[in-house]
Amino acid sequence: MRRTIEKLSQQRKEKQDALAKEIEGLKKQSQELSSSDSTIRLQHLLSRMQELVSTKDISPDIFRQQVSHIITEFQKNLDKNISQTQDLFLSFAGLIEANVTLMDAKDKEWDALGSNHVGMIFKSMEWRVDKLAVVYEDVNLLMKKFLLLKEQLDRLLGVLEEKSLPTQKQVQEILQPLKDWHYAAFENRHRGNEEEVKKQQSQFLSYFQEKGKVLDLGCGRGEFLELCRDNGIETQGIDLNEQMVEICQDKGLDCQKGDILESLAERPDKTLGGIFSSQVIEHLSPAQLKKLIELAYFKLAQGGHIVLETINPASVFALVQIFFLDLTHQKPIHPQTLKFLLESSGFEDVEIKYSHPLEQEQLQTLPGADEMASILNRNIDNLNRLLYAPPNYSAIGIRK
Repeated sequence: MRRTIEKLSQQRKEKQDALAKEIEGLKKQSQELSSSDSTIRLQHLLSRMQELVSTKDISPDIFRQQVSHIITEFQKNLDKNISQTQDLFLSFAGLIEANVTLMDAKDKEWDALGSNHVGMIFKSMEWRVDKLAVVYEDVNLLMKKFLLLKEQLDRLLGVLEEKSLPTQKQVQEILQPLKDWHYAAFENRHRGNEEEVKKQQSQFLSYFQEKGKVLDLGCGRGEFLELCRDNGIETQGIDLNEQMVEICQDKGLDCQKGDILESLAERPDKTLGGIFSSQVIEHLSPAQLKKLIELAYFKLAQGGHIVLETINPASVFALVQIFFLDLTHQKPIHPQTLKFLLESSGFEDVEIKYSHPLEQEQLQTLPGADEMASILNRNIDNLNRLLYAPPNYSAIGIRK
């Protein structure tokens, strides 16, 4: 029996080493894809295309010649990126196969040992696989965009071959998907795990139960839409980012592409049961925020709630690590400012709810009960309230 266990243990170690090699290889491939000359070249060509489109006083023949050259180069680089992405997908398949093989080897060792030792070993590998999950999502989104762009490039080259000038709309159809993908990839990497986001947003469900249709403005990946669907709340999402809309629709969620202010303005007055928006209003200018709140009041039915979640500027940690991380953020909004805007627009019973404090990051107090320790601990408490206050807050109001 001892020799059997030793043999199974050796087999498990071999499979574990094989999986580790697959993971390291996949990391290297993903890094090469993100930093490859081909990717940099694509960005350079996009910049040249944007400059060309905005250039005035250029003859049609020169414009057609330069656009044709850029598109041809773009297509070559795109083909190279597609090939690299396909190789990455094949590596993911190899990773899955190696993981399944390792699990089988561990199950056999588990049966032989009759303990939870194998489960402990398996958990030691999970963190590496979890990190690669984010990379996989980015690659999956990128692959879809590459295939779409290839089709659009073929159509544009056909226009050029007919010696016709491409329209601004045709050029924009190539540029916009890449812009949307770029921000979707950023959101996927820095927004956090979807399950964690849903766990945090579940506290808002009680405001929308049995109130009628809820509109999620800037729904992103659709975490709140999923929560509402699972809890029997009719909800529709609006997002300007086409990639985000595709993610939601792939999940079977009701989501439409559109500007949140325009979409809200189109709704009949007093027809919505609720309005929800998470991590969106910090992207708006003050005038746009004021307009959104005013529109929301008129579109909500009596008893309908509005919930606006955003970054807490009273937390230095949140400002440095969250707000300034995203270049599309316009201006942090103080909780009391947002409360005033809601109240002055007619909302009542406005409350501010904070997320959980950042306990792990906080400074530690000093032991001891003497006067010096007490003074230092009071100062540490003041610093913690300033530096590590809750990173997010929500302003909640009701139309009565």
